[in-house]
Amino acid sequence: MRRMVWSLMSVAALALAGCNGSGSSPQGTATGTDGEAPAAAAATQANKVSGTIALRDPAQLSPEAKLEISLVDVSAQDGKPLASKTVAPVQLPQSFELEFNPADVSPANLYVVQAQLTDGERHYTMPLQAPVLTKGASNQVSIQLVAEQTPAEKELDAFKAAQKQIGGMKITQGSKLEPDVSRAWQVFRSAGAVQFIRAQADYGDKGFTSTDFAYKDGKPWVVVQQKKSSKDAKPGSIERASWDKDGNLVVKQSEAGGKVDALGDDEAANLHKQAVDMLGMATGGKNK
Repeated sequence: MRRMVWSLMSVAALALAGCNGSGSSPQGTATGTDGEAPAAAAATQANKVSGTIALRDPAQLSPEAKLEISLVDVSAQDGKPLASKTVAPVQLPQSFELEFNPADVSPANLYVVQAQLTDGERHYTMPLQAPVLTKGASNQVSIQLVAEQTPAEKELDAFKAAQKQIGGMKITQGSKLEPDVSRAWQVFRSAGAVQFIRAQADYGDKGFTSTDFAYKDGKPWVVVQQKKSSKDAKPGSIERASWDKDGNLVVKQSEAGGKVDALGDDEAANLHKQAVDMLGMATGGKNK
């Protein structure tokens, strides 16, 4: 009898084990709630995103550089960040963590980390989005920032592009001999208006200048002046200035010895006056 009892108990145990194994998830498998996918469930349980931020092209940052990082729901209309922080001073590559309330995350929405670095007039931005949390994205990202052109660089690039067009413009020439300086110039016109004046001024033993003046709507736009010890010498310095349509100074650079510094306001004002005077001289006061 004892043998028969043990046999029946063994059969019952095996049958019970078979029922429990049929149609159930294996041990260790992650499942979401209310039918959520495992990735979505994991995303709603996260409470922070992290990563590193670097520059694609290394550059020396000043102590005033500021890095702004935020976690944004780009599916939402308000665009309000779930979390944000500002880092200053900046030490690249920069590690970061952004903590947020998991209840604010919807598995159906798209979340990205946004970063922007500002260093004076220079801005560094993200060329690509950095999705996180939902739709299979991780909660860790590696971001590379790229430099945008400064307003001064954009202005000088526009000047260089316009300068390449002078070959197709109407050209007139002139000269003037004064007690202390001998001047010569070329005037470039397009559509009946002066676009460029290329001028040279020989001050004898006091030096020589070669200057490109660019104009828009009869007003000084860009002036680039090279200062030399003589006509055939290399430039000892180059001054650059540019103004917008309202007369506001956009570019103010002074380059000497391979180093670029800010051009003083008085020097910029002097270049503006030279541009106005040169236009009047080269056009006989007509300014066109």
